[in-house]
Amino acid sequence: MVDYEIFVDSSANLPERLVRERNIRVISYTITVKGAQRVCFCEGMPFRETAKAFYADMRAGLEAKTSLISEARFVEELSPSLKEGKDAVLIVIASGISGTYMQACAAKKTLEKMFPARKVYVVDSANASLGQGLLALRAADLRDGGANAEACAAWLNENVYRMNSYVTVEDLKYLRRTGRISLVSAVAGAILGIKPLIRADGGPLPKLSVYGKVRGRKKAVAALVEMFDKLADDPADQLVGIAHADCEEEANALAETLRQHGAKDILIEYYDLCTGSHIGPGTIALFFMGKDRRARAEKMETNDFRLPVPARNRPLGSEG
Repeated sequence: MVDYEIFVDSSANLPERLVRERNIRVISYTITVKGAQRVCFCEGMPFRETAKAFYADMRAGLEAKTSLISEARFVEELSPSLKEGKDAVLIVIASGISGTYMQACAAKKTLEKMFPARKVYVVDSANASLGQGLLALRAADLRDGGANAEACAAWLNENVYRMNSYVTVEDLKYLRRTGRISLVSAVAGAILGIKPLIRADGGPLPKLSVYGKVRGRKKAVAALVEMFDKLADDPADQLVGIAHADCEEEANALAETLRQHGAKDILIEYYDLCTGSHIGPGTIALFFMGKDRRARAEKMETNDFRLPVPARNRPLGSEG
């Protein structure tokens, strides 16, 4: 009998259908909009409609503030499973993007003191959105195949850097708000149609980094396909992820192109609201298992990309 639960934070971006089918527990981020808190994921929430309306509101000028998941919240969410005699594998957003990972590590210490017979394995996914979510689905495969919690966590820690994440955005103003590009660069980029190319990097503190730029949306999306062709391992034998912030037609077109390039099984989902609020509507991202990103870590990125308030050197949610 495999006695453990798999937990993710809601950045993992998994559809509710898959969460239920694969028995994965989601701990939701919250966002604050006009002084009111909203959860980013809950059972029964019509996520597609919620996300579509949220990104439409962002285009109209809405701004949202995010908060990390606290140690106390992790303790609260994991305690019932540990009380039932189960261990836990907790897969969280990249440590270079958010302070949530440190909160999860603190919760592990607290929980293992509260339940000394139990183990909590915290995994830095080195990813966000479906990059994190696809790893959680791999973890569910391992669990359902009979692997124990220790073996599951060990596989994840060995393979998180094989999950490749490539992103492009529609509007540079959201990057400007994070402080990672200047106002002058944002205005010039908008005039010239410059699109940044962003990826999850291979550094020891994994984060999103701008690694290049192209002129025009079509070239930016084509760059995603180029990296898939270059780096994907066995594309026909893996689940590929596409997350988009209300650009569904482009996401579907990208999926069709990827099928022509060897992909067969593709998951398309609206972008998680918490992280999506910092890169903006029109963002499109591609996730796949491939070459280990650490092999490219020695190549310096052109600009790192922390969320959400890097101008004050804060990781995602640290303002809460």
